[in-house]
Amino acid sequence: MNRSQAKLTQGIDWPIVGLYLALVIIGIMSIFAAEYRGDDNVWYDIIHPNKNYSRQLVWFGVSLVLAAVIWLTDSKFFTATANLMYAGGLLLLLLVLGIGKDVKGSHSWLVIGGFQFQPAELTKLCTNLALAKYISSQETDFTKLRSRLIAAAIALIPAGIIILQDETGLALVYFSFFLVMYREGLPGVLLVIAFSGIVLVLSALLVDRTVLFSIFTVVTALVIYFSRREIKRKRSRLAIILGVYAFCGLFVMFVVPFVFTKVLKDYQVRRIEVMLGKENDPKATYNTRQSMIAIGSGGFWGKGYLKGTQTRYDFVPEQSTDFIFCTIGEDFGFLGSIVFLAIYVALLFRIIFVAERQRSTFTRVYAYGVAGIIFFHLAINVAMTIGLAPVIGIPLPLVSYGGSSLMTFTMLIFILLRLDADRQMVLR
Repeated sequence: MNRSQAKLTQGIDWPIVGLYLALVIIGIMSIFAAEYRGDDNVWYDIIHPNKNYSRQLVWFGVSLVLAAVIWLTDSKFFTATANLMYAGGLLLLLLVLGIGKDVKGSHSWLVIGGFQFQPAELTKLCTNLALAKYISSQETDFTKLRSRLIAAAIALIPAGIIILQDETGLALVYFSFFLVMYREGLPGVLLVIAFSGIVLVLSALLVDRTVLFSIFTVVTALVIYFSRREIKRKRSRLAIILGVYAFCGLFVMFVVPFVFTKVLKDYQVRRIEVMLGKENDPKATYNTRQSMIAIGSGGFWGKGYLKGTQTRYDFVPEQSTDFIFCTIGEDFGFLGSIVFLAIYVALLFRIIFVAERQRSTFTRVYAYGVAGIIFFHLAINVAMTIGLAPVIGIPLPLVSYGGSSLMTFTMLIFILLRLDADRQMVLR
């Protein structure tokens, strides 16, 4: 390698590049497996121009060009234009509400010429940059409530617009930015409250509300009894206990029923009921059931690449996109799935390692944002395919078919690599 080549690649984190390429290649192979039917010559199928795997190869080529452009860009460009990119992302989201195209019940697509893309995907990148810019600002004191509320607004404003586009799945991903805020000093009690809220919702859906309210009453009485000495010393403790009791009771008796009858749409309620096993309609449970059958049929070793019967005979809908994981599960079994998920885990740990070695707050916050986005996508998609989460249309990062998704994750990762290469430059 000559000096110019060494200078060009200086500072690049090769483990992240290798893991990125591994996932993209696995994705293209999986998309091919999801569409291959074995009826024609395999080489003809490989170069077929109208198949999703052929299009994904094209998007991969475009993504590599974007990666090269990012790598050749001065890292200061991303800090300088973070807020401008965020404003542009919000503008695109608002534009979708006016002239967007409906695709499979989601009004979240823009069509420009012959190119179709989801601004909600790109805005994840813009939001991550804007959040990193705000938290790393000299004027921001993240120990103050005002700063935390502004940071939360940066993350939640695009999520709210995306919900208006009937794209609830992608909107949920924006909550990953609260993990970033937690790393930067957001109190852990807020995460406990959020987790408790999820438990309350699930309890309200799975247990009769009268029974649940009775359980709350008994538990509260026991807590008051065993805390009676502390309550005598500090009367406010009783008020806190009774306040929590009242909040839980009102939440499960009135708030949850109101949301599920007046706020959520019928198809969203059905998806949640399918996840909880409360929906018996075969049409409503078909996607999840077929996905679980495909994964289960792979056994421990798998049926072998291109030999999955559920895949070949097109039993699983949206198998190249939302349910791509079941293709891997059927072809490579439990062992192959574990190895596949281990690649994601390695990528996440490497990104966190890169984040913690930064001298720049901007780069650290941005890196944790990348890790949070990938983690949310991975966790929700895999849980969705095995029936532990409702089917909400979350792609598997770098693996599911889709140009918008692949290019967005490529840009997220390579901006991180560019920022990391300049980590000796302290921005704050």
